[in-house]
Amino acid sequence: MHSQTPTPDQTIDPDRTVQLLDTTLRDGEQAPGVSLSPDEKVELARSLEHAGVSVIEAGSACTGAGERRAISRVTDLDLDALVTSFCRGIRADVDKALECGVDGVHIVVPSSDRHVEGKVGTSREDNLATTAELVEYATEHDLWVEVIGEDGSRADLDYLAELAETSFEAGADRFCFADTVGHTGPEHTTAAVSRLAELGPVSAHTHDDLGLGVANALAAVSAGADLVHCTVNGLGERAGNVALEEVAIALSHVYDVETADLESLYGLAQRVSRATGVDLPPNKAVIGENAFTHESGIHTDGTLKDDKMYEPYAPETVGRERRLALGKHTGRAGVAATLEEHDVEAGDDEVAEIATRVTELGDRGRRVTDADLLAIAEDVTGDDRERVVDLLDLTATSGGAVPTASIRLDVDGEERVASGTGSGPVDAAVSAIREALGSSADAELESYHVDAVTGGTDAVVTVEVTMVRNDRSVTVARSEADITRASVEAMVDALDRLLAVDQRPLAPADD
Repeated sequence: MHSQTPTPDQTIDPDRTVQLLDTTLRDGEQAPGVSLSPDEKVELARSLEHAGVSVIEAGSACTGAGERRAISRVTDLDLDALVTSFCRGIRADVDKALECGVDGVHIVVPSSDRHVEGKVGTSREDNLATTAELVEYATEHDLWVEVIGEDGSRADLDYLAELAETSFEAGADRFCFADTVGHTGPEHTTAAVSRLAELGPVSAHTHDDLGLGVANALAAVSAGADLVHCTVNGLGERAGNVALEEVAIALSHVYDVETADLESLYGLAQRVSRATGVDLPPNKAVIGENAFTHESGIHTDGTLKDDKMYEPYAPETVGRERRLALGKHTGRAGVAATLEEHDVEAGDDEVAEIATRVTELGDRGRRVTDADLLAIAEDVTGDDRERVVDLLDLTATSGGAVPTASIRLDVDGEERVASGTGSGPVDAAVSAIREALGSSADAELESYHVDAVTGGTDAVVTVEVTMVRNDRSVTVARSEADITRASVEAMVDALDRLLAVDQRPLAPADD
């Protein structure tokens, strides 16, 4: 990709080799409520390999037999990436890692007095001796070894350097500067890593408690670190680790240093989100829904004239697509472009009227969906269309062992009835819809959001879905007292819009 214009005082040379160590499967899994199954770890490890990650920390072998089985599943993949395990400063942890067949270990030892004396209850001298013994033991077993000085950002720098020197003399492959609690800033990171880099290869492990995760990671690289620990989507304890996708794009765009396959980043983010159950924040850099979404009339108009006008890099760089949102800030250019995406023809005066109505709808606090826009356009242009798919009846039950749903649709004037089962009533209803429409309606549910739940006995829930078919997508929102009905109505309306593009009659449902 083309980065920004380099400056004479650029602190990271574009010829530098910098690699990424992903710890989503270990440190990311320590985020509250996150637990990955062995199958999920295998899938994510493959995705990390595909994205070009150099080192994959697959877990902590000391956690238990189940974790060791999961790590072993990852090592059995025979990836090009180095597969490692987290180890405490205990020989038994190294033995457990060896059982899993890992390529290397991260031996975590205390480096600050708070951790040396308060947490472990030892002395500086004994800590050095223990570290040397563990490194020698691990290297004797042909393991790649990284020593992590835990709480390094709050350690006495002279002692931290002594710990690193001891580690290297014992045979460690590298030493990691760890800002374990997201405590420090880039100035101290630079000073510490510069000192450590004089002794041997250095990596950086930063957290985002102060919002300085990326700044500290870049400062570490500038000071000589050539390996950055990170997690996909910034998962991790408390405010999370530094985000892999942010480090990768920052190094590429600003410094022309390539660390990963950037086009894989969004797909990787989505897979991690699904596996962990942690939604992607809409305003998150690189992978958030709003990162390449434009609503403002000025921004939309400028972006349509020059796609670099209001974007630092093209969305395709990270596997994304540009999106025009509709709301009270939408101008004529945005409305015209969205209508064109849906093959809706409208004159200049009609576009102006549609834009006015979209603004009025947005002024009432509503998110304006594609379906809203198309309904407004049909009213303004007088272009009434017949529905392709219409919901006639829906019944869903979840009281039994297996949730079931039956649905009755009008499809091109033909009544179709189908039933389905699923993990819940909504899932069962979706199965019934697919059964009724058959393979000719091969749309994919891209996103599903439930929000705007009101209180009281007459609570109303709003469901918003985005469905994709071929190269077209449509977003529809529906509000109902029943979440299953709201979900089904939204999906049926989205399918109706997508299928209306095809003038051919739908084939009968599959037998």
